[in-house]
Amino acid sequence: MILAIDTSGSVSVALVDRGRVLASRSEFAPRGHAELLAGFVQEVLAEAGVHGRDVESIVVGTGPAPFTGLRVGLVTARTLGFAWGVPVRGVCSLDAMGAAHGDAVVVADARRKEVYWARYESGARVEGPAVAVPGDVPDSPVVVGRGALLYPDAFPHAIAGDPDPAALVPLVEAAIAAGETEFPTEPLYLRRPDVHGVPGA
Repeated sequence: MILAIDTSGSVSVALVDRGRVLASRSEFAPRGHAELLAGFVQEVLAEAGVHGRDVESIVVGTGPAPFTGLRVGLVTARTLGFAWGVPVRGVCSLDAMGAAHGDAVVVADARRKEVYWARYESGARVEGPAVAVPGDVPDSPVVVGRGALLYPDAFPHAIAGDPDPAALVPLVEAAIAAGETEFPTEPLYLRRPDVHGVPGA
């Protein structure tokens, strides 16, 4: 049983067991991460009729996203992992939408008139994550993400979307099956000039 958390866009929590979502909560609240997240965790556990001790691992989205909301999710995941004695595995939040849309560019709001973006082919990330002004993001027939909707001139055909934490779980499971052992929970801020270069997920 896996608890999945993402606060890079909406405040989102899901409890996943063998590929099935037992319970989930999500709300777009740009300044409500700290107020909502703990309650959402309690609610999904209660709805599924389980306790924290039943959770075997935690998956958390690492962004990219603005500092405050992203930090709330990562700190909560690490704290719960320590309290429950279970591993906490981080994965790029944009990968959840990329996996769902196949060939696409995923765009999230970076504020300061910039966006975070990554490009996907058949659901696999082939470029990014990176931060750029909207006009510098590579073109794609499919552009998805709440951040793209803020710039209709640059992304006229964009569709809405936020990372679904449940979608991060199979990505982690596939990586583990392929032999991956490192799943850093450091946040992907990517903000220039504080970060030079583009880190991986």
